[in-house]
Amino acid sequence: MTCDTETGLCEIPVSENTTQSTDISATADKIRLLYFTDPICSSCWGIEPQLRKLKLEYGDYFEIDYRTGGLLKSWDSYGGSDVGNPADVAVHWDEASDYYEMPIDGDLWLEDPLDSSYPPSIAFKAAQMQGTDKADDFLRKIKEMVFLEKKNISRWEHLREAAIVSGLDITQFKTDFDGAANTAFEDDLDLGRQLGVRGFPTIFFTDKDDNRFKVYGSKPYEVYEQALLKLIPEAVKKSVDTSISSLFGYYPTLTTKEAAVLSAQSLTEAEASLTELHKQNKISRYDSKKGSLWSKIEEHE
Repeated sequence: MTCDTETGLCEIPVSENTTQSTDISATADKIRLLYFTDPICSSCWGIEPQLRKLKLEYGDYFEIDYRTGGLLKSWDSYGGSDVGNPADVAVHWDEASDYYEMPIDGDLWLEDPLDSSYPPSIAFKAAQMQGTDKADDFLRKIKEMVFLEKKNISRWEHLREAAIVSGLDITQFKTDFDGAANTAFEDDLDLGRQLGVRGFPTIFFTDKDDNRFKVYGSKPYEVYEQALLKLIPEAVKKSVDTSISSLFGYYPTLTTKEAAVLSAQSLTEAEASLTELHKQNKISRYDSKKGSLWSKIEEHE
């Protein structure tokens, strides 16, 4: 496993000449974003601000189809790479946090390291079996857990906690996690091999005629926007209220970087706005070694 902030990629070893002619066309009028990711991919966490902005501005034109990539099968599967053990990941994560300006606490890999990213990937497939929205919430929650809270999301107790928060049926979730989700995960790995996916994030933008553009690695927002507009040039950017207080109506949790990108403010300005909302008891704050996560406080009658 090799993660490089300069390329914006977390790569896995793959066989040469694996790319096959595979139809990944959209099945509806909306553009399909076939997104290969992994719950512990730091580069994928790094592009959350860009993808959230794309969804705010052009969400009516596309749907994201998340696929798991299998970044870390086991430590025995890797040898001689830049990232070959948990201590290496700890260093990389702290560097990635500084580079992406997203909170990522590498101490997890020194305190309670994951042996594999396969369990949380399979859990995500189990979540998808209960609907896209809940699954997306689940994926976001386990990323917050692993990157900020230093929780080993290969452990069932943390996966169960995320499932409860995301509104999943826990009995069905456990049944699928132990059963059908494993097959769905293998199907994702197979599709990735067919398409020659060798790192994350990899996003294929496709239309119903299977015209496609691939965005490989962490890129500036404009790259994702242009990939979408190439397939649907008539798309009109949606006008939304991007004041930070209003952003919590779209996303219940935000990092400071996400708030800055979505509101078109500097990190310092966004931090000040978030701090003021926190003082007004409108949002809560979770502080990690590398930054904060801000959460909407639900109002109860």
